Amino acid sequence: MLIHVSIEQQLLTIQDGTARQEYAVSTALNGPGEQSGSNCTPRGQHIVRARIGQGAPLGAVFVGRRPTGEIWSPALARQHPDRDWILTRILWLSGCQPGFNRLGRVDSMRRFIYIHGTPDSEPMGVPRSHGCIRMRNTDVTALFDRVSVGCPVFIE
Repeated sequence: MLIHVSIEQQLLTIQDGTARQEYAVSTALNGPGEQSGSNCTPRGQHIVRARIGQGAPLGAVFVGRRPTGEIWSPALARQHPDRDWILTRILWLSGCQPGFNRLGRVDSMRRFIYIHGTPDSEPMGVPRSHGCIRMRNTDVTALFDRVSVGCPVFIE
């Protein structure tokens, strides 16, 4: 099993033996980059360090990796206009390349870089995130169900 994310194409591909599935994603508005505080999507070799949200309903809202008990809706979005919506499932990434995307000021895990769901009203195929890899809620659920901790993720 391998997950490949193309920042240029805004596309996540999962390869499982001979089966291949592609999903449109949204990576960072600020483009690629590894520095803490950059709001960029880190490149290179990563692994899925944690899977969060198993069994949560579609649209479940997470803050600090914890479910709030809320389900995203346009009305909830109007109440919290500045929230960076993390919904449904979280695949928390950890960099594998010391000095590039692991440890120090370039540590993807300490930067809280995830593959996660986002409101379906958000565009896919367009860079809009704060560094994470956003997916449609149904897509992130399908991906989550196929992926285990330790799954390799390559971002380029």
